[in-house]
Amino acid sequence: MNAPAFPSGNTTAPSGTMAAPSGTNRQLTLAIGIQWLTAIATLVLVLAPLGPILWQSLLDRPLYQPNAVLSFDNFARLLSDAGFLRAVATSFELAFAATAIACATGVGLALFLERTDLPARGAFRLFALAPMYMSQLVNAFAWYLIYGPAGYLTLFGEMLVGVPPWDMYGIGGMAIVAGTSMTPLVYLFCSSSARMADATLEDAARSVGAGPLRVLWSVSLPLMRPSIIYAALLVFIGTLETLAVPLVFGRPVGLESFTTFLFSRGLGAITPDYGLVGAAAVLLLVLVAVLLAVQSVLLKGAGRFVTVRGKAQRPRRIALGALRRPVATVFWVYFVLTLMLPLLAIIARSFTTFLTPLLSPLKVLTTDNYALVLGHPAYLRSITNSVIVASVGALVATLGIAVIALVAKRSAFRFAKGLEYLAMFPRAMPGIVAGIGFFWAMLLLPFAHWLQGTIWILMIAFAMRGIPTAYGAIAAALVQVGTELDQSARSVGAGWWKTCTAIVLPLIRPALFSAFTLLFLGFLKEYASAVFLYAPGSEIIGTTMLSLWSNGDTGAVAALSVIQIAITGVFVSLAHFVTRTNRDV
Repeated sequence: MNAPAFPSGNTTAPSGTMAAPSGTNRQLTLAIGIQWLTAIATLVLVLAPLGPILWQSLLDRPLYQPNAVLSFDNFARLLSDAGFLRAVATSFELAFAATAIACATGVGLALFLERTDLPARGAFRLFALAPMYMSQLVNAFAWYLIYGPAGYLTLFGEMLVGVPPWDMYGIGGMAIVAGTSMTPLVYLFCSSSARMADATLEDAARSVGAGPLRVLWSVSLPLMRPSIIYAALLVFIGTLETLAVPLVFGRPVGLESFTTFLFSRGLGAITPDYGLVGAAAVLLLVLVAVLLAVQSVLLKGAGRFVTVRGKAQRPRRIALGALRRPVATVFWVYFVLTLMLPLLAIIARSFTTFLTPLLSPLKVLTTDNYALVLGHPAYLRSITNSVIVASVGALVATLGIAVIALVAKRSAFRFAKGLEYLAMFPRAMPGIVAGIGFFWAMLLLPFAHWLQGTIWILMIAFAMRGIPTAYGAIAAALVQVGTELDQSARSVGAGWWKTCTAIVLPLIRPALFSAFTLLFLGFLKEYASAVFLYAPGSEIIGTTMLSLWSNGDTGAVAALSVIQIAITGVFVSLAHFVTRTNRDV
């Protein structure tokens, strides 16, 4: 949507007219200054990690060394590296498999929970969205503890049949973990489409004898195609970007992905090959950008699937009849296996010395894992840092992104459209690539050295990654606020900035709170971009869990995971309470 044509301060009085009062000039100057400062700050924030990565990919030595020569040798070496080619193949296999699992499950949940009279729909909706609040790192650890080679159920199955009943190491296991963790994303996008489906089309199918499953398959499902395409590409991209799942379930058997390749060559090597890492990061960045462009192209014809028009009927639920209980049973089994048992396993492991079916957990109960986590200064500091980064960082980022949205949507800034595109660009930057880019930026830029190894660089990196999410929430609310309010304020002498802060922002407080909530949860769960940026003193929960996991201390990992889940639960409960008790939020 084009920005409304509001005066931004870059206009001058026509020749021969009376000069504007000094107060008006100050308002215009302030507006111009804020708009340009916002655009420049956003440009620097987005390009700060991108520039060093592109530059390093073209240098024959680390970018901080003198006398570097420009060349494409890094790309040639990368494309001839058998390990990298295997990592690319593994990443695509994993992404396709995880996308298929997530879409099949998420679309099924959306259809049955939103279009049928399935029992326990309220509980199923909560269960369907619950994995969104968990870090992928925590989710991967939880699955490992229950279904991994030494997992509780794996050992129990081996006791019964003599051999391990499954092997989670490999593409199949990784796809199940990644796919089920991405299912809430598909459900979220498809559920709204399912709720808005035109009942007349389903009634027409039933009138010619179609049963409930036939109606869902032949009528309801095709109408959700735009949402499915959008969600599928997001899942595909998210799987390509994930680090936790291939790190836990692939690397132990020699399976590298795009992200673990960057992780091992950038952090795991004694002498990191910066040129190779830079070239790989550029290719991953280009790949994600291309996929996002494909997503836009595929959704251009979404108008063909419009069903809600002036005469559309209110959707009615499809009666499942005798299928109600069998379908509900399938969903209960799914949520028990994919959500409840992994959660139970990680909680149980946090309170035991070890978790095995050979001994009752009651015989190995302990609080030593929590004593270790809460008693060790570095581990305790990681919890404190995570809360500070999530709360302070999310608050500052929300305010900054609100200004970006105001300039892009509520001003006549000449580069407003470009600023909007710039704000959405971080969608194409995976977390691990952002971490590498900011790390190199601190090496390259003299004035950025003071940020190195501090929680402030983590906040900056997380904020850059969170711009598209928060911008989407705020910009959508801004376009719903009529421009006549701005014009009324201008008519009594209020400048652009005064109008925005006194009238527009108070009207979109619910959107601002939603943006803050999304950023808080995102910052709390983030770990991939932090692995290259943290140092002793700036640890967060995610980086500490990775360190403990690499040392084999699963008890402390489980305790930290439970603490992170508890923090998330408390915050979500508080956010829910605030939104229910305060209508302005």
